[in-house]
Amino acid sequence: MARKKIALIGSGQIGGVLAQLAASKQLGDVIMFDIVEDLPQGKTLDIAEASRISGFDAKVTGTNDYKDIAGADIVIITAGIPRKPGMSRDDLLMTNAKIMKSVAEGIKANAPNSTAIIISNPLDAMVTLFQKVSGFQTNRVMGQAGMLDSSRFSSFISWELDVSVKDVNTMVLGGHGDTMVPLVRYANVSGVPVMELLERKYNDKEKAKKVMDAMVERTKKAGGEVVKLLKTGSAFYSPAASAIAMAQSIIYDEKRVIATCSYLNGEYGVNGFYLGVPAVLGENGVERVIELSLDENEKAALDNSIEAGKNLIEAMENLGF
Repeated sequence: MARKKIALIGSGQIGGVLAQLAASKQLGDVIMFDIVEDLPQGKTLDIAEASRISGFDAKVTGTNDYKDIAGADIVIITAGIPRKPGMSRDDLLMTNAKIMKSVAEGIKANAPNSTAIIISNPLDAMVTLFQKVSGFQTNRVMGQAGMLDSSRFSSFISWELDVSVKDVNTMVLGGHGDTMVPLVRYANVSGVPVMELLERKYNDKEKAKKVMDAMVERTKKAGGEVVKLLKTGSAFYSPAASAIAMAQSIIYDEKRVIATCSYLNGEYGVNGFYLGVPAVLGENGVERVIELSLDENEKAALDNSIEAGKNLIEAMENLGF
């Protein structure tokens, strides 16, 4: 059986980790594309030369020509620039929208049957633009954000309760930013509500609520916390690991329920719009969206996130995209 082909668009920090993880997990042969001459070739050669040590047979190569991604089954896109000091949101939108438009055209022309996972920011706008330019079916275009945000939330809870993160289950809805919605009511440790465990730990409901509120805020600001510590970059391992988990669920038809920036057709009261929601990922991409029951506060928070996302899309369209 022929190995799957995974195309990585962008060979920055995230791209390098994506290539290493995809190869080491033997998800398929990896081709890394970048417009910078020799950069993807150098990164992939370095990874390939570790194949004996890491024990993988997958081929890992780099290219500066979109033609080399032909036949890709999965395309993971990290292309774009991070926001820099003095750069407005419109500046970032304009720059990354130009890049994403070019990427979408390159993939449409050379890997028209692929499924696309987008990591580039601002995420909601980039996913929307890619789908618009590529013309791909909406179930074959998705964004990586909620998987990472949920993992961060789970990590903070596991540290606070001193339990294995493997047993912590969380879900974060909405956009990938300050308006995201970590669902406290659904957070549990092997089925036991996290709030119940916090109340037992502190024997004080108010204290437990304050601790949870702090973890929710830390989740919302987690990306910025990493940026502040790194000083010259942003998170790269955790976003890559999240995207690889999504790709694996699609490649092996695992049908995992993963928080994914997915196209909605009436779910959560949203029609024709991409939003972070729990979705089943399988061989057909986003196979279905799972609609959770939300209380009034959760619904209001999600509506706020939806509005922020719509404003971002509108800003992008006003810039001519």
